[in-house]
Amino acid sequence: MRVLPRLMVAPTGARRGKADHPALPVTLPEIVETARTCHEAGADGLHLHLRDAEGRHLLDAGAYREALAELRDAVPEMAVQVTTEAAGAYAPPHQRAVALAAGADLVSVALREMAAEARAAPGFYATCAERGIAVQHILYDAGDFDLLTRLVPEGLRDIAELQLIFVLGRYSAGQESDARDLGPFLDRLAAREGPVDWAACAFGRAETACLRAAHAAGGKMRVGFENSLWHEDGRVARDNAERVRAVVGACGLDSP
Repeated sequence: MRVLPRLMVAPTGARRGKADHPALPVTLPEIVETARTCHEAGADGLHLHLRDAEGRHLLDAGAYREALAELRDAVPEMAVQVTTEAAGAYAPPHQRAVALAAGADLVSVALREMAAEARAAPGFYATCAERGIAVQHILYDAGDFDLLTRLVPEGLRDIAELQLIFVLGRYSAGQESDARDLGPFLDRLAAREGPVDWAACAFGRAETACLRAAHAAGGKMRVGFENSLWHEDGRVARDNAERVRAVVGACGLDSP
């Protein structure tokens, strides 16, 4: 299975739009161009959200296949992960079906969303593994490790290739992260045997500081307008590529 990219950009998300930032990419041509500029800036992966004609969050396997084809032509070296986020619009059966039919080899899935139909979750994760689809499990706090144990078959959760993303600050006041939010996740990681392929993302003005802490702890990173529009000094970024360059510089990363 494909491993997680070192630095993934999440340029769109399910909720923000042009009113939040004029450079937030919504249409497929905008997303493809953003992928190009972010890859040039140092991102080796893209976390893909799509929108419908009205700009609403879209989970559609056919639309994903079209987008993946265009992105593979435009940025063939860039890994592309598709989201299965519900965003209040989709239920687990649809989310699972899209993950399996989108044609992606990387997908992100929230454990909390799959818990709504816990009986179906183990079979879904097993099918993904059989098809070579790497699932990155989304954890919103350290307690979600317990969901991981309950929903993911033992043979898939106790492997070095297990992919996780720690979401820092999702439920904090004003949705502002703090680098100290990483600590409880790392404590739970330390209790596991063997390595894990993990990353972190963070909300608000502390995004850079949080990602620097994740990098220092041996993790990978996800940056972009889905979670934050701001640089470390509080300035609003010009675009997603500028946020990528800021994190590359802050972490002292070499070119991918």
